[in-house]
Amino acid sequence: MAEFTMELNDEQKEVRDWLHGFAADVIRPAAAEWDEREETPWPVIQEAAKVGIYSLDFYAQQYFDATGLGIPMTMEELFWGDAGIALSIVGTGLAAVGVLANGTEEQIGTWIPQMYGDAHDVKVAAFCSSEPDAGSDVASLRTRAVYDEAKDEWVINGTKTWATNGGIANVHVVVAVVDPDLGSKGHASFIVPPGTPGLSQGQKFKKHGIRASHTAEVVLEDVRVPGSCLLGGKEKLDERLARAREKAKKGGERVKNAAMATFEASRPAVGAMAVGTARAAYEVALEYAQTREQFGRPIIDNQGVAFQLADMRTRIDAARLLVWRASWMAVNGKPFTAAEGSMSKLFASETAKEVTAQAIQILGGNGYTREYPVERMHRDAAIYTIFEGTSEIQRLVIARTLSGMPIR
Repeated sequence: MAEFTMELNDEQKEVRDWLHGFAADVIRPAAAEWDEREETPWPVIQEAAKVGIYSLDFYAQQYFDATGLGIPMTMEELFWGDAGIALSIVGTGLAAVGVLANGTEEQIGTWIPQMYGDAHDVKVAAFCSSEPDAGSDVASLRTRAVYDEAKDEWVINGTKTWATNGGIANVHVVVAVVDPDLGSKGHASFIVPPGTPGLSQGQKFKKHGIRASHTAEVVLEDVRVPGSCLLGGKEKLDERLARAREKAKKGGERVKNAAMATFEASRPAVGAMAVGTARAAYEVALEYAQTREQFGRPIIDNQGVAFQLADMRTRIDAARLLVWRASWMAVNGKPFTAAEGSMSKLFASETAKEVTAQAIQILGGNGYTREYPVERMHRDAAIYTIFEGTSEIQRLVIARTLSGMPIR
């Protein structure tokens, strides 16, 4: 087990500097254009694939970093460049985590490479959990998967929403209900292979922020997938469902579902995204405050501005430490006894919203225009307190974990 440290090793620093260079030289110059176009930045993803950032090998190296800092370091640097483009680059990772968290070794080896493609033929993947009537309330999912034993196939029907890369993905990972009587315990995750009949893109959303990232509905109409596409396999599912039914009879302990296992694994990574956006806005505000003069002196000479910057930097560093702690705990098998994963996402997300808003205030009228990037950063930051569990849900998770009570 790696010791917890606040210092990156030499190899990590080299990777961080490489990522930072890509974010500065490739992502940032393209950010405003793709935000305005509201389209997937395929050329930037292609460049990321060419240099090895958008690849299974790179993602695996960071995911299995024994210190746990590989993924948060990666997310922070890419999202420092631009949140919308960065999400287009890393969005496939949520589907990959879904397979890693729930799949067999054979499924991992078969499907994750197909999620990325290669530098000459880039692919993306989508994780589909939320529904029009079920976001944070995963127990209300309606998408249904029914097993056709005669053909060893699962038949999936339903509509998913808010799916990053939904409809344009090569591989979709879909969470569906297999036993409605068990509520959230009766869910399972399925791979929908490329070109499967019955899967189509519904509405593509025009968003407030992260506009370079494709977000859409995914419609599933009698989608048939082989039994081998059930993540973890049917034997494991049957065992889990049997335990859940038995515990339900006894009023026993809670059983985690596939979607929540994926979200728990990814929450510190979302916190790292928020840290990257906050840091970017802070740096713009700091530079502006040092060079913008009013009444014959730089505005940072005023306590009102200087104290804001001090608070911004303090919150960013605190958020990063919470993210790093949770990431180290996760990779080293330490249980989140105080919901540390949710803590990291909650604090980092709220920090991003506050810091980007303060950056606009420091830039004044300039900050409110699209001539300066903090306006876009503020729009982007709003998503962190919403997706993969709202701030209110994070507080609920933390409160339940600390108290042991079914707080509602």
